[in-house]
Amino acid sequence: MTQDWQFEVPITGSKHLPPDARYMEALSSQGYGFEVAIADLVDNSIDAGAKDVVIHFLRAGDRLVSLLVIDDGKGMTDEELDVAMTVGGRRDYGEQSLGMFGTGLKSASLSHASSVTVVSKTRRTRAVGRRWLMKRAVSGFQCDIVASDYAQALVDRYADRPIVWQGTVIRWDGVKNFPHYDRGGETDRYLHRTINRLGLHLGLHLHRFLEREDFNITIAVEDVDSGTEYMNFGVEPLNPFGYPVSGHPGYPRTFTAELPSIGPMRLDGHVWPPKSTLDEYRAVGSVMDRQGFYFYHHNRLVQAGGWNNFRQPDQHLSLARVAIDLPEGAAHVFRLTVKKDGVETSPEFITALETAKDEGGALFTEYMAAAEATYREARKRSGATRKPVIPPGRGLDPSVRETIEDELPLLPGEEPVAILWRKLDKSMFFEVDRENRTIHLNQQYRAAILGGRRGGLNDSPVLKSLMYLLLHQVYEKEYSGSREKDNLQLWQSILVSAARAESERMTDHG
Repeated sequence: MTQDWQFEVPITGSKHLPPDARYMEALSSQGYGFEVAIADLVDNSIDAGAKDVVIHFLRAGDRLVSLLVIDDGKGMTDEELDVAMTVGGRRDYGEQSLGMFGTGLKSASLSHASSVTVVSKTRRTRAVGRRWLMKRAVSGFQCDIVASDYAQALVDRYADRPIVWQGTVIRWDGVKNFPHYDRGGETDRYLHRTINRLGLHLGLHLHRFLEREDFNITIAVEDVDSGTEYMNFGVEPLNPFGYPVSGHPGYPRTFTAELPSIGPMRLDGHVWPPKSTLDEYRAVGSVMDRQGFYFYHHNRLVQAGGWNNFRQPDQHLSLARVAIDLPEGAAHVFRLTVKKDGVETSPEFITALETAKDEGGALFTEYMAAAEATYREARKRSGATRKPVIPPGRGLDPSVRETIEDELPLLPGEEPVAILWRKLDKSMFFEVDRENRTIHLNQQYRAAILGGRRGGLNDSPVLKSLMYLLLHQVYEKEYSGSREKDNLQLWQSILVSAARAESERMTDHG
Protein backbone atom coordinates (compact mmCIF):
# COMPACT_ATOMS: atom_id res chain seq x y z
CA MET A 1 0.00 0.00 0.00
CA THR A 2 3.05 2.27 0.34
CA GLN A 3 4.05 2.01 -3.34
CA ASP A 4 3.97 5.31 -5.26
CA TRP A 5 0.86 5.74 -7.44
CA GLN A 6 1.46 5.38 -11.19
CA PHE A 7 -0.64 7.86 -13.17
CA GLU A 8 -0.11 5.92 -16.42
CA VAL A 9 -0.64 2.14 -16.69
CA PRO A 10 2.52 0.52 -18.12
CA ILE A 11 2.03 -1.89 -21.07
CA THR A 12 4.22 -4.40 -22.90
CA GLY A 13 2.41 -4.43 -26.24
CA SER A 14 -1.07 -4.96 -27.76
CA LYS A 15 -3.14 -7.58 -29.58
CA HIS A 16 -6.10 -7.46 -31.97
CA LEU A 17 -9.33 -8.74 -30.36
CA PRO A 18 -12.21 -8.52 -32.91
CA PRO A 19 -15.77 -8.77 -31.55
CA ASP A 20 -17.40 -12.16 -31.28
CA ALA A 21 -20.26 -12.67 -33.73
CA ARG A 22 -22.63 -12.69 -30.75
CA TYR A 23 -21.94 -8.95 -30.48
CA MET A 24 -24.84 -8.54 -32.91
CA GLU A 25 -27.11 -10.19 -30.35
CA ALA A 26 -25.92 -7.78 -27.67
CA LEU A 27 -26.38 -4.87 -30.06
CA SER A 28 -30.01 -5.82 -30.59
CA SER A 29 -30.70 -6.00 -26.83
CA GLN A 30 -30.26 -2.34 -25.92
CA GLY A 31 -33.87 -1.81 -24.91
CA TYR A 32 -35.03 0.12 -27.98
CA GLY A 33 -38.73 0.92 -27.65
CA PHE A 34 -40.73 0.44 -30.85
CA GLU A 35 -41.38 4.16 -31.40
CA VAL A 36 -37.75 5.02 -30.57
CA ALA A 37 -36.50 2.45 -33.11
CA ILE A 38 -38.72 3.79 -35.92
CA ALA A 39 -37.67 7.36 -35.08
CA ASP A 40 -34.03 6.28 -35.46
CA LEU A 41 -34.77 5.05 -39.00
CA VAL A 42 -36.54 8.31 -39.85
CA ASP A 43 -33.43 10.17 -38.60
CA ASN A 44 -31.45 8.37 -41.32
CA SER A 45 -34.03 9.48 -43.89
CA ILE A 46 -33.66 13.09 -42.76
CA ASP A 47 -29.86 12.81 -42.98
CA ALA A 48 -30.33 11.54 -46.56
CA GLY A 49 -32.23 14.71 -47.46
CA ALA A 50 -35.65 13.05 -47.65
CA LYS A 51 -38.73 15.22 -48.09
CA ASP A 52 -41.25 12.39 -47.77
CA VAL A 53 -41.08 9.37 -45.47
CA VAL A 54 -43.70 6.60 -45.47
CA ILE A 55 -44.07 4.09 -42.62
CA HIS A 56 -45.97 1.18 -44.14
CA PHE A 57 -47.58 -1.66 -42.16
CA LEU A 58 -48.35 -4.62 -44.45
CA ARG A 59 -50.93 -7.25 -43.55
CA ALA A 60 -52.32 -10.32 -45.25
CA GLY A 61 -55.91 -10.54 -44.10
CA ASP A 62 -55.82 -10.59 -40.31
CA ARG A 63 -52.08 -11.21 -40.07
CA LEU A 64 -49.42 -8.50 -39.98
CA VAL A 65 -46.47 -9.59 -42.15
CA SER A 66 -43.96 -6.74 -42.57
CA LEU A 67 -43.14 -3.15 -41.70
CA LEU A 68 -41.36 -0.83 -44.11
CA VAL A 69 -39.87 2.66 -43.89
CA ILE A 70 -39.52 4.28 -47.31
CA ASP A 71 -38.00 7.65 -48.17
CA ASP A 72 -37.13 9.77 -51.20
CA GLY A 73 -33.66 10.68 -49.92
CA LYS A 74 -30.49 10.60 -52.00
CA GLY A 75 -30.12 6.82 -51.74
CA MET A 76 -26.93 4.76 -51.51
CA THR A 77 -24.53 3.15 -53.93
CA ASP A 78 -23.39 -0.44 -53.52
CA GLU A 79 -20.31 0.67 -51.54
CA GLU A 80 -22.24 3.12 -49.38
CA LEU A 81 -24.81 0.45 -48.56
CA ASP A 82 -22.04 -1.88 -47.38
CA VAL A 83 -20.86 0.84 -45.00
CA ALA A 84 -24.41 1.51 -43.78
CA MET A 85 -24.95 -2.18 -43.03
CA THR A 86 -21.58 -2.57 -41.25
CA VAL A 87 -21.83 -2.38 -37.48
CA GLY A 88 -20.14 0.88 -36.52
CA GLY A 89 -19.46 1.54 -40.20
CA ARG A 90 -17.44 4.71 -40.69
CA ARG A 91 -19.01 7.41 -42.79
CA ASP A 92 -18.70 11.16 -42.90
CA TYR A 93 -21.52 12.71 -40.88
CA GLY A 94 -22.51 16.22 -41.94
CA GLU A 95 -22.49 19.12 -39.52
CA GLN A 96 -26.25 18.81 -38.97
CA SER A 97 -26.47 15.00 -39.09
CA LEU A 98 -28.70 13.21 -36.62
CA GLY A 99 -26.70 9.96 -36.83
CA MET A 100 -23.56 9.60 -34.74
CA PHE A 101 -22.37 6.08 -33.93
CA GLY A 102 -23.03 3.94 -37.02
CA THR A 103 -25.18 1.45 -35.09
CA GLY A 104 -28.71 2.90 -35.16
CA LEU A 105 -30.05 1.16 -38.28
CA LYS A 106 -28.82 -2.26 -37.20
CA SER A 107 -29.53 -2.13 -33.47
CA ALA A 108 -32.91 -0.41 -33.85
CA SER A 109 -34.05 -2.88 -36.52
CA LEU A 110 -32.77 -6.11 -35.01
CA SER A 111 -34.20 -5.14 -31.63
CA HIS A 112 -37.64 -5.59 -33.16
CA ALA A 113 -37.28 -7.86 -36.19
CA SER A 114 -35.54 -11.12 -37.02
CA SER A 115 -34.63 -9.76 -40.42
CA VAL A 116 -33.86 -6.30 -41.81
CA THR A 117 -33.51 -5.67 -45.54
CA VAL A 118 -32.28 -2.38 -46.97
CA VAL A 119 -32.74 -1.57 -50.66
CA SER A 120 -31.51 1.72 -52.08
CA LYS A 121 -31.09 3.57 -55.36
CA THR A 122 -29.36 6.81 -56.30
CA ARG A 123 -30.11 8.92 -59.38
CA ARG A 124 -27.12 7.42 -61.21
CA THR A 125 -26.96 3.85 -59.93
CA ARG A 126 -29.16 0.78 -60.04
CA ALA A 127 -31.07 -0.50 -57.04
CA VAL A 128 -28.97 -2.58 -54.64
CA GLY A 129 -29.86 -4.39 -51.42
CA ARG A 130 -28.48 -6.07 -48.34
CA ARG A 131 -30.13 -8.14 -45.62
CA TRP A 132 -29.19 -8.90 -42.06
CA LEU A 133 -30.81 -12.13 -40.90
CA MET A 134 -30.38 -12.34 -37.13
CA LYS A 135 -29.59 -16.06 -37.06
CA ARG A 136 -26.84 -15.57 -39.68
CA ALA A 137 -25.53 -12.35 -38.17
CA VAL A 138 -24.85 -13.97 -34.79
CA SER A 139 -23.00 -16.88 -36.39
CA GLY A 140 -20.40 -14.81 -38.20
CA PHE A 141 -21.46 -11.35 -39.37
CA GLN A 142 -22.80 -12.80 -42.64
CA CYS A 143 -24.81 -10.13 -44.50
CA ASP A 144 -26.87 -11.30 -47.48
CA ILE A 145 -26.79 -9.62 -50.90
CA VAL A 146 -30.33 -9.03 -52.18
CA ALA A 147 -31.09 -10.16 -55.74
CA SER A 148 -30.89 -7.11 -58.03
CA ASP A 149 -34.25 -7.81 -59.74
CA TYR A 150 -36.04 -7.91 -56.37
CA ALA A 151 -34.23 -4.75 -55.22
CA GLN A 152 -35.52 -2.91 -58.29
CA ALA A 153 -39.02 -4.38 -57.88
CA LEU A 154 -39.19 -3.12 -54.29
CA VAL A 155 -38.12 0.36 -55.37
CA ASP A 156 -40.69 0.27 -58.20
CA ARG A 157 -43.41 -0.73 -55.74
CA TYR A 158 -43.05 2.68 -54.14
CA ALA A 159 -42.57 4.70 -57.32
CA ASP A 160 -44.00 8.20 -56.84
CA ARG A 161 -45.05 7.31 -53.28
CA PRO A 162 -42.55 8.55 -52.23
CA ILE A 163 -39.60 7.39 -54.42
CA VAL A 164 -39.23 9.36 -57.65
CA TRP A 165 -35.63 9.18 -58.90
CA GLN A 166 -33.89 7.96 -55.78
CA GLY A 167 -34.65 6.64 -52.33
CA THR A 168 -34.30 3.88 -49.76
CA VAL A 169 -36.58 1.11 -48.47
CA ILE A 170 -36.03 -0.53 -45.08
CA ARG A 171 -38.02 -3.71 -44.59
CA TRP A 172 -38.59 -5.50 -41.28
CA ASP A 173 -39.73 -9.12 -41.25
CA GLY A 174 -40.46 -11.30 -38.24
CA VAL A 175 -41.44 -8.26 -36.17
CA LYS A 176 -41.40 -9.52 -32.60
CA ASN A 177 -44.34 -7.61 -31.15
CA PHE A 178 -46.74 -8.17 -34.05
CA PRO A 179 -49.73 -10.28 -32.89
CA HIS A 180 -49.11 -13.94 -33.76
CA TYR A 181 -52.82 -14.74 -33.91
CA ASP A 182 -55.86 -12.58 -34.59
CA ARG A 183 -58.35 -13.30 -31.82
CA GLY A 184 -61.41 -11.08 -31.94
CA GLY A 185 -59.85 -8.15 -33.79
CA GLU A 186 -56.49 -8.24 -31.95
CA THR A 187 -54.60 -7.08 -35.05
CA ASP A 188 -56.86 -4.06 -35.49
CA ARG A 189 -56.49 -3.13 -31.82
CA TYR A 190 -52.72 -3.52 -32.05
CA LEU A 191 -52.55 -1.27 -35.11
CA HIS A 192 -54.76 1.35 -33.48
CA ARG A 193 -52.66 1.47 -30.31
CA THR A 194 -49.29 1.26 -32.02
CA ILE A 195 -49.97 3.79 -34.75
CA ASN A 196 -51.41 6.26 -32.24
CA ARG A 197 -48.31 6.01 -30.02
CA LEU A 198 -45.98 6.13 -33.02
CA GLY A 199 -47.67 9.23 -34.43
CA LEU A 200 -47.41 11.03 -31.10
CA HIS A 201 -43.76 10.05 -30.64
CA LEU A 202 -42.69 11.12 -34.13
CA GLY A 203 -44.84 14.25 -33.95
CA LEU A 204 -43.12 15.25 -30.72
CA HIS A 205 -39.48 14.35 -31.33
CA LEU A 206 -39.42 15.51 -34.96
CA HIS A 207 -41.82 18.45 -34.61
CA ARG A 208 -39.33 21.04 -35.88
CA PHE A 209 -38.92 19.10 -39.13
CA LEU A 210 -42.65 18.44 -39.49
CA GLU A 211 -43.38 22.15 -39.04
CA ARG A 212 -41.52 22.77 -42.31
CA GLU A 213 -43.55 22.85 -45.51
CA ASP A 214 -41.13 20.53 -47.33
CA PHE A 215 -41.08 17.55 -44.97
CA ASN A 216 -43.79 14.93 -44.35
CA ILE A 217 -44.15 11.60 -42.57
CA THR A 218 -47.05 9.33 -43.56
CA ILE A 219 -48.23 6.22 -41.72
CA ALA A 220 -50.20 3.76 -43.83
CA VAL A 221 -51.62 0.22 -43.65
CA GLU A 222 -52.05 -1.98 -46.74
CA ASP A 223 -53.55 -5.42 -47.26
CA VAL A 224 -51.14 -7.20 -49.62
CA ASP A 225 -53.80 -9.75 -50.64
CA SER A 226 -56.26 -7.19 -51.96
CA GLY A 227 -53.92 -4.23 -52.51
CA THR A 228 -56.28 -2.07 -50.44
CA GLU A 229 -54.68 0.75 -48.47
CA TYR A 230 -57.27 1.48 -45.81
CA MET A 231 -55.31 3.77 -43.53
CA ASN A 232 -53.15 6.66 -44.68
CA PHE A 233 -52.53 9.81 -42.68
CA GLY A 234 -49.83 12.38 -42.15
CA VAL A 235 -48.07 12.76 -38.81
CA GLU A 236 -48.82 16.14 -37.24
CA PRO A 237 -46.14 18.15 -35.42
CA LEU A 238 -46.51 18.13 -31.64
CA ASN A 239 -44.66 21.18 -30.36
CA PRO A 240 -44.07 20.81 -26.59
CA PHE A 241 -44.00 24.62 -26.41
CA GLY A 242 -47.09 25.09 -28.60
CA TYR A 243 -49.42 26.74 -26.09
CA PRO A 244 -51.77 29.46 -27.40
CA VAL A 245 -51.19 31.81 -24.43
CA SER A 246 -48.40 31.63 -21.86
CA GLY A 247 -49.30 30.59 -18.34
CA HIS A 248 -47.32 33.54 -16.97
CA PRO A 249 -47.19 37.05 -18.52
CA GLY A 250 -43.41 37.29 -18.03
CA TYR A 251 -42.59 34.19 -20.05
CA PRO A 252 -41.13 32.73 -22.22
CA ARG A 253 -37.83 34.28 -21.24
CA THR A 254 -34.26 33.57 -22.35
CA PHE A 255 -31.57 32.84 -19.77
CA THR A 256 -27.85 32.46 -20.35
CA ALA A 257 -25.79 29.86 -18.51
CA GLU A 258 -22.01 30.34 -18.50
CA LEU A 259 -20.18 27.04 -18.82
CA PRO A 260 -16.39 27.41 -18.42
CA SER A 261 -15.53 24.74 -21.01
CA ILE A 262 -18.13 25.85 -23.60
CA GLY A 263 -19.01 29.46 -23.01
CA PRO A 264 -22.51 30.98 -22.90
CA MET A 265 -25.47 28.66 -23.53
CA ARG A 266 -29.07 29.67 -24.09
CA LEU A 267 -31.99 28.38 -22.00
CA ASP A 268 -35.55 29.27 -23.01
CA GLY A 269 -37.85 29.05 -19.97
CA HIS A 270 -41.56 28.50 -20.68
CA VAL A 271 -44.59 28.31 -18.38
CA TRP A 272 -47.56 26.34 -19.71
CA PRO A 273 -51.09 27.52 -18.89
CA PRO A 274 -52.62 25.45 -16.05
CA LYS A 275 -54.97 22.54 -16.77
CA SER A 276 -54.22 22.47 -20.49
CA THR A 277 -55.94 19.67 -22.42
CA LEU A 278 -53.81 20.06 -25.56
CA ASP A 279 -51.89 17.00 -26.81
CA GLU A 280 -48.80 19.19 -26.93
CA TYR A 281 -48.98 19.26 -23.13
CA ARG A 282 -50.61 16.01 -22.09
CA ALA A 283 -49.15 13.56 -24.62
CA VAL A 284 -45.57 14.03 -23.47
CA GLY A 285 -45.89 11.85 -20.35
CA SER A 286 -46.99 11.98 -16.75
CA VAL A 287 -47.01 15.15 -14.65
CA MET A 288 -43.57 14.26 -13.32
CA ASP A 289 -42.16 13.27 -16.72
CA ARG A 290 -43.24 16.25 -18.81
CA GLN A 291 -41.62 19.01 -16.71
CA GLY A 292 -38.00 20.06 -17.06
CA PHE A 293 -35.44 20.22 -19.85
CA TYR A 294 -36.22 19.63 -23.52
CA PHE A 295 -32.89 19.08 -25.24
CA TYR A 296 -32.54 19.38 -29.03
CA HIS A 297 -29.72 17.98 -31.15
CA HIS A 298 -29.68 19.56 -34.61
CA ASN A 299 -33.40 20.42 -34.24
CA ARG A 300 -34.29 16.86 -33.22
CA LEU A 301 -35.80 16.52 -29.72
CA VAL A 302 -33.62 14.02 -27.85
CA GLN A 303 -34.97 14.47 -24.32
CA ALA A 304 -38.54 15.41 -23.42
CA GLY A 305 -38.56 16.44 -19.77
CA GLY A 306 -36.50 15.67 -16.69
CA TRP A 307 -34.29 17.82 -14.47
CA ASN A 308 -30.99 15.93 -14.94
CA ASN A 309 -30.10 16.02 -11.22
CA PHE A 310 -30.66 19.78 -11.01
CA ARG A 311 -33.61 19.06 -8.75
CA GLN A 312 -36.27 16.43 -8.11
CA PRO A 313 -39.52 16.40 -10.13
CA ASP A 314 -42.33 18.16 -8.29
CA GLN A 315 -46.01 18.38 -9.12
CA HIS A 316 -45.83 22.14 -8.46
CA LEU A 317 -43.37 22.43 -11.38
CA SER A 318 -45.59 20.60 -13.86
CA LEU A 319 -45.95 23.77 -15.99
CA ALA A 320 -42.18 24.38 -16.34
CA ARG A 321 -40.46 23.45 -19.60
CA VAL A 322 -37.04 24.64 -20.73
CA ALA A 323 -35.90 24.42 -24.37
CA ILE A 324 -32.15 23.88 -24.89
CA ASP A 325 -30.31 23.41 -28.19
CA LEU A 326 -27.18 21.37 -27.49
CA PRO A 327 -24.03 23.24 -28.53
CA GLU A 328 -21.49 21.70 -30.90
CA GLY A 329 -18.35 20.13 -29.48
CA ALA A 330 -19.78 19.71 -25.98
CA ALA A 331 -19.82 15.90 -25.68
CA HIS A 332 -17.85 16.13 -22.43
CA VAL A 333 -20.72 18.13 -20.87
CA PHE A 334 -23.76 16.67 -22.67
CA ARG A 335 -23.62 12.96 -23.55
CA LEU A 336 -26.39 11.88 -25.87
CA THR A 337 -27.53 8.25 -25.56
CA VAL A 338 -27.14 5.95 -28.56
CA LYS A 339 -30.93 5.68 -28.83
CA LYS A 340 -31.29 9.49 -28.73
CA ASP A 341 -33.81 9.22 -25.91
CA GLY A 342 -31.98 11.11 -23.20
CA VAL A 343 -29.02 13.32 -22.31
CA GLU A 344 -26.52 12.81 -19.51
CA THR A 345 -25.20 16.09 -18.14
CA SER A 346 -22.00 16.83 -16.23
CA PRO A 347 -21.84 18.72 -12.90
CA GLU A 348 -20.57 21.73 -14.87
CA PHE A 349 -24.01 22.23 -16.41
CA ILE A 350 -25.84 21.84 -13.09
CA THR A 351 -23.53 24.38 -11.41
CA ALA A 352 -24.02 26.86 -14.27
CA LEU A 353 -27.80 26.74 -13.81
CA GLU A 354 -27.50 28.23 -10.32
CA THR A 355 -26.07 31.47 -11.73
CA ALA A 356 -27.83 31.56 -15.14
CA LYS A 357 -29.49 34.96 -15.76
CA ASP A 358 -31.71 36.73 -18.26
CA GLU A 359 -30.96 40.12 -19.80
CA GLY A 360 -32.38 41.94 -16.80
CA GLY A 361 -30.30 39.97 -14.32
CA ALA A 362 -33.12 37.72 -13.08
CA LEU A 363 -31.83 34.29 -12.06
CA PHE A 364 -32.95 31.03 -13.64
CA THR A 365 -34.02 29.93 -10.15
CA GLU A 366 -36.54 32.81 -10.18
CA TYR A 367 -38.08 31.26 -13.28
CA MET A 368 -38.58 28.03 -11.37
CA ALA A 369 -40.28 29.96 -8.58
CA ALA A 370 -42.56 31.72 -11.11
CA ALA A 371 -43.62 28.42 -12.68
CA GLU A 372 -44.39 27.00 -9.24
CA ALA A 373 -46.34 30.12 -8.24
CA THR A 374 -48.43 29.87 -11.44
CA TYR A 375 -49.40 26.32 -10.55
CA ARG A 376 -50.23 27.17 -6.94
CA GLU A 377 -52.27 30.23 -7.93
CA ALA A 378 -54.34 28.14 -10.34
CA ARG A 379 -55.05 25.67 -7.54
CA LYS A 380 -56.01 28.51 -5.21
CA ARG A 381 -58.42 29.96 -7.80
CA SER A 382 -60.14 26.59 -8.09
CA GLY A 383 -61.24 27.09 -4.47
CA ALA A 384 -60.07 23.70 -3.23
CA THR A 385 -56.95 22.44 -1.50
CA ARG A 386 -56.66 18.74 -2.20
CA LYS A 387 -54.91 16.34 0.11
CA PRO A 388 -51.85 14.55 -1.35
CA VAL A 389 -52.43 10.91 -2.27
CA ILE A 390 -50.47 7.78 -3.07
CA PRO A 391 -50.36 7.54 -6.88
CA PRO A 392 -52.16 4.80 -8.84
CA GLY A 393 -50.03 2.19 -10.58
CA ARG A 394 -50.30 -0.97 -12.66
CA GLY A 395 -53.72 -2.09 -13.83
CA LEU A 396 -55.21 1.36 -14.33
CA ASP A 397 -55.25 2.83 -17.84
CA PRO A 398 -52.33 5.30 -18.35
CA SER A 399 -54.71 8.09 -19.41
CA VAL A 400 -56.64 7.71 -16.13
CA ARG A 401 -53.43 7.65 -14.09
CA GLU A 402 -52.34 10.83 -15.86
CA THR A 403 -55.63 12.59 -15.03
CA ILE A 404 -55.36 11.58 -11.36
CA GLU A 405 -51.80 12.91 -11.26
CA ASP A 406 -52.99 16.15 -12.87
CA GLU A 407 -55.86 16.62 -10.44
CA LEU A 408 -54.36 15.44 -7.16
CA PRO A 409 -51.03 16.29 -5.51
CA LEU A 410 -48.94 13.15 -5.00
CA LEU A 411 -47.18 11.98 -1.86
CA PRO A 412 -43.45 11.99 -2.80
CA GLY A 413 -41.48 8.76 -2.78
CA GLU A 414 -44.49 6.48 -2.30
CA GLU A 415 -44.91 3.15 -4.10
CA PRO A 416 -48.02 3.32 -6.38
CA VAL A 417 -51.16 1.31 -5.67
CA ALA A 418 -51.73 -1.43 -8.27
CA ILE A 419 -55.22 -2.69 -9.17
CA LEU A 420 -55.13 -6.26 -10.45
CA TRP A 421 -57.45 -9.24 -10.89
CA ARG A 422 -56.98 -12.31 -8.70
CA LYS A 423 -59.09 -15.33 -7.77
CA LEU A 424 -60.76 -14.70 -4.41
CA ASP A 425 -63.54 -16.36 -2.46
CA LYS A 426 -66.96 -15.55 -3.96
CA SER A 427 -67.90 -13.76 -0.75
CA MET A 428 -65.30 -11.09 -1.58
CA PHE A 429 -65.34 -8.53 -4.38
CA PHE A 430 -61.97 -7.02 -3.51
CA GLU A 431 -58.99 -7.57 -1.23
CA VAL A 432 -56.76 -4.91 0.31
CA ASP A 433 -53.13 -6.09 0.13
CA ARG A 434 -51.20 -3.56 2.21
CA GLU A 435 -47.84 -5.31 2.00
CA ASN A 436 -47.75 -5.33 -1.82
CA ARG A 437 -49.68 -2.05 -2.26
CA THR A 438 -52.32 -3.78 -4.39
CA ILE A 439 -56.11 -3.75 -4.66
CA HIS A 440 -57.09 -7.25 -5.81
CA LEU A 441 -60.41 -7.59 -7.65
CA ASN A 442 -62.14 -10.97 -7.74
CA GLN A 443 -61.28 -12.78 -10.99
CA GLN A 444 -64.50 -14.80 -10.71
CA TYR A 445 -66.60 -11.68 -11.44
CA ARG A 446 -64.38 -10.36 -14.24
CA ALA A 447 -66.24 -11.83 -17.21
CA ALA A 448 -69.57 -10.49 -15.98
CA ILE A 449 -68.17 -7.01 -15.35
CA LEU A 450 -66.52 -6.93 -18.77
CA GLY A 451 -69.74 -8.14 -20.42
CA GLY A 452 -67.95 -10.95 -22.20
CA ARG A 453 -65.29 -8.68 -23.70
CA ARG A 454 -61.68 -9.86 -23.67
CA GLY A 455 -59.76 -8.50 -20.70
CA GLY A 456 -56.27 -7.09 -20.35
CA LEU A 457 -53.97 -5.48 -17.80
CA ASN A 458 -55.72 -2.09 -18.03
CA ASP A 459 -59.28 -3.30 -18.59
CA SER A 460 -62.40 -2.00 -16.83
CA PRO A 461 -61.06 1.57 -16.31
CA VAL A 462 -64.31 2.92 -14.81
CA LEU A 463 -64.54 0.24 -12.13
CA LYS A 464 -60.83 0.43 -11.30
CA SER A 465 -60.95 4.23 -11.06
CA LEU A 466 -63.83 4.01 -8.61
CA MET A 467 -62.02 1.35 -6.57
CA TYR A 468 -58.91 3.56 -6.41
CA LEU A 469 -60.95 6.57 -5.24
CA LEU A 470 -62.72 4.37 -2.69
CA LEU A 471 -59.64 2.66 -1.27
CA HIS A 472 -56.49 4.72 -1.83
CA GLN A 473 -56.67 6.26 1.65
CA VAL A 474 -56.47 2.80 3.23
CA TYR A 475 -52.85 2.57 2.06
CA GLU A 476 -51.97 5.94 3.57
CA LYS A 477 -52.48 4.59 7.10
CA GLU A 478 -50.68 1.77 8.82
CA TYR A 479 -53.83 0.36 10.42
CA SER A 480 -57.58 0.61 9.81
CA GLY A 481 -59.80 2.00 12.56
CA SER A 482 -63.18 0.53 13.49
CA ARG A 483 -65.10 2.98 11.25
CA GLU A 484 -62.87 2.21 8.28
CA LYS A 485 -63.20 -1.55 8.85
CA ASP A 486 -66.96 -1.17 8.94
CA ASN A 487 -66.87 0.78 5.66
CA LEU A 488 -64.74 -1.91 4.01
CA GLN A 489 -67.22 -4.57 5.09
CA LEU A 490 -70.15 -2.45 3.84
CA TRP A 491 -68.53 -1.85 0.41
CA GLN A 492 -67.58 -5.52 0.17
CA SER A 493 -71.16 -6.65 0.80
CA ILE A 494 -72.75 -4.22 -1.68
CA LEU A 495 -70.21 -4.86 -4.44
CA VAL A 496 -70.49 -8.65 -4.11
CA SER A 497 -74.27 -8.33 -4.45
CA ALA A 498 -73.87 -6.09 -7.52
CA ALA A 499 -71.33 -8.46 -9.12
CA ARG A 500 -73.64 -11.45 -8.61
CA ALA A 501 -76.50 -9.51 -10.20
CA GLU A 502 -74.23 -8.80 -13.20
CA SER A 503 -73.38 -12.51 -13.42
CA GLU A 504 -77.05 -13.49 -13.39
CA ARG A 505 -77.89 -10.97 -16.11
CA MET A 506 -75.07 -12.35 -18.22
CA THR A 507 -76.39 -15.90 -17.74
CA ASP A 508 -79.95 -14.82 -18.63
CA HIS A 509 -78.77 -13.19 -21.86
CA GLY A 510 -76.45 -16.06 -22.71
